[in-house]
Amino acid sequence: METYLAGMGVGLSLIVAIGAQNAYVLRQGMRRDRILTVVLICIASDALLITVGTAGLGSLLDGHERVLAVVTWLGAAYLLWFAVRSFKAARSPGALQVDGGETRRGSVAGATLAITYLNPHVYLDTVVMLGGIAARYGAARWTFATGAFSASLLWFVGLAAGAAALAGPLASSRTWRWIDLSVGVIVLLVAARLVSQALG
Repeated sequence: METYLAGMGVGLSLIVAIGAQNAYVLRQGMRRDRILTVVLICIASDALLITVGTAGLGSLLDGHERVLAVVTWLGAAYLLWFAVRSFKAARSPGALQVDGGETRRGSVAGATLAITYLNPHVYLDTVVMLGGIAARYGAARWTFATGAFSASLLWFVGLAAGAAALAGPLASSRTWRWIDLSVGVIVLLVAARLVSQALG
């Protein structure tokens, strides 16, 4: 359970930060425009990327303590950078803008795939970062991956379901400031745990 929750915590910390994908899901959800298509693509994409990271990088690093140590320190450094970025974003938060109009299913699917796979951070976050952290758990890496996938599933379903109700608050930059601050704190805690594991 601890490994599962760790995977969920890391998954949430990397996925909750405001970005093009989350903003797009929120916008489509508030418009009630092909939101099921958007959510299914996001969840399936995360499942694929988490599996690739856990299977590929996890297997590569298993039993290679020196490489694992390097990846752990790099992961901690990346998370620290991610936290700093979140804190900087909190200083100048944005607000979600929603446009009207209808969109064809194919256009929505294409836009969702582009936002997901043309973002270089998705590979660093989901494949390299999650895969590297999962490798720390050895044979329990798939429990960690299941936790990360559960975080993705819960996040996107919750985001879509609550989009209409969140339309008002998410139009405020103050809300995004608190979101970015919370993400920064969570990521710092994950980084501290990684450092503790590396030193232990």
